[in-house]
Amino acid sequence: MMKEQNTMEIDVFQLLNTLWKRKLIIALVAIVTGAIAFAYSSFIIKPEYTSTTRIYVVNRNQGDKTGLTNQDLQAGSYLVKDYREIILSQDVLEKVVTDLKLNMSTKGLASKIQVTVPVDTRIVSISVKDKQPEEASRIANSLREVAAQKIINVTRVSDVTTLEEARPATSPSSPNIRRNTLIAFLGGLGVVVVVVLLVELLDVRVKRPEDIEDVMQIPLLGVIPNLDKLK
Repeated sequence: MMKEQNTMEIDVFQLLNTLWKRKLIIALVAIVTGAIAFAYSSFIIKPEYTSTTRIYVVNRNQGDKTGLTNQDLQAGSYLVKDYREIILSQDVLEKVVTDLKLNMSTKGLASKIQVTVPVDTRIVSISVKDKQPEEASRIANSLREVAAQKIINVTRVSDVTTLEEARPATSPSSPNIRRNTLIAFLGGLGVVVVVVLLVELLDVRVKRPEDIEDVMQIPLLGVIPNLDKLK
């Protein structure tokens, strides 16, 4: 049992020693991979900008109330999925494409839209991505207006109030250059480490005196020194 444990420790040490010997290659591959990801994210991928508008849906029976009850919030939580489906419905998207004279299909417009609802609220956030910040805000505001009227007509709520209009973003939301570079760096590092370890583990050549004992299962009587290294 002790011999097996020592052999395992020697093997692990040998693997670590192999990694240390290949440290320059490992570092070079990781740096090159990270640099490629940085250049690709910075100069090839076109940045996209996100504009967000928020609406608040007023319950049909809430007009005479001064505040929200737990029952109102619970009822609203069941409807938020309906609001999302209404916002992304074909009728709403077609009207936005027509009103703004967009050169895209409704499917293409839907791929730019993200609808989110914070937990235990009746606030709906509508976010639109586009390569032009002004276009993203223009689409988001038009989508909000069209969707608000559609929500009123379908769900018979009292009103849909605009909490926040979409404004052109001042900085791109994607790509995330720092994240992409870090992922590529760590990915390249991990791949080259695995390759080095696999090559070492699959190498069946005798490299140490202990390898002879392990392979041939006989005791080692002695080691002939390399005279060239002694000179």
